[in-house]
Amino acid sequence: MKKDGFLRGAIISLAAPQSAEIMAAAGFDWVLIDMEHSSLSLEDVHGLLAAGGEKLLKIVRVPGNDEVWIKRVLDLGCDGILVPMVNSGQEAAAAISAALYPPDGKRSVGVTRAHGYGPGFSEYVSTANRKLVLMIQVEHIEAVRNIDEIISVPGVSAIFIGPYDLSASMGLVGQVTHPEVVSAIEKVKTKCREAGLPYGIFSMTPEGLKNHIADGCRYALCGVDAFMLASEAGRIAGSIGK
Repeated sequence: MKKDGFLRGAIISLAAPQSAEIMAAAGFDWVLIDMEHSSLSLEDVHGLLAAGGEKLLKIVRVPGNDEVWIKRVLDLGCDGILVPMVNSGQEAAAAISAALYPPDGKRSVGVTRAHGYGPGFSEYVSTANRKLVLMIQVEHIEAVRNIDEIISVPGVSAIFIGPYDLSASMGLVGQVTHPEVVSAIEKVKTKCREAGLPYGIFSMTPEGLKNHIADGCRYALCGVDAFMLASEAGRIAGSIGK
């Protein structure tokens, strides 16, 4: 973790290794490689992880809270995972169990990229349970209600707040600044701070992250590669000839 207390990140949704290279060169500290809301395949993720280099923390958001997906993604050699739509302590415990080797969990053992295709096997399996970043995504009002039991699950490295799905679950789709949504987010942040558990949150703009960073957000996530490309392309196209 950086000395200034937080990591600057962006979402990768495009199946282009160049996205990871660009994010690293731009100065981002971490990326969220998104398999939940993109067409990325395991092969695509493999390429992105390889292109990201050693300095970039590479977290993969798995498609769902499923032990097969969790196992296969971790075997690709990412630094950690983000498990979406976790609404209870029981669901959080299931995710953590799928991500940890016995005796702490039930992750099966194979020889994969994570293990250096064999030569790094012993080192990886002996350190993975303590080195992997295992994030739980709180993005539903039910999860907010159950936040105490979620953050109490052993092995959870961090909580990641999803403001857009949270607003949708409250009947306020996209209204992330609505007082009720803000109140729910603040509850999660407060509980995490009280428990000494790092948390993160997403915003489409740097301005939207300022207050969260000031409050102690450790994993600041801003923007999506596809949106960045579309936005800048639109700006340039609209400026030509004017």
